[in-house]
Amino acid sequence: MPVTYRLAKDFNVAANIIRAQVAPDRIGKLVLELLGDIDEIDAAIEWMRSQNITVSLANSEITIDRDVCVDCGLCTGVCPTQALTLDSKTWQLNFSRSRCIVCEQCIPSCPVQAISTNL
Repeated sequence: MPVTYRLAKDFNVAANIIRAQVAPDRIGKLVLELLGDIDEIDAAIEWMRSQNITVSLANSEITIDRDVCVDCGLCTGVCPTQALTLDSKTWQLNFSRSRCIVCEQCIPSCPVQAISTNL
């Protein structure tokens, strides 16, 4: 089913695909950022649920253990919103929580496991 197409066509909701783990005839996972009028987004979420699509709203946030982080910057290369950056003068990792969309792409990229989600 073309979910993102239906969201745009039927509900006027833009769906930005952050991460997709989907295979034909299998259960998959799709992380979307939905943009549009809040009432249209609510209607789109209800439609997805009516199609037996499990919808979970992002209610977690990324946390960085500064005692473990070695400021290697590997996470900055996978962050789609540039919420993770390296300071060009100090070479320390900066995290902008307001830019983070909790796509979790940074978690497996961290070699010292300093990044996690906090529910």
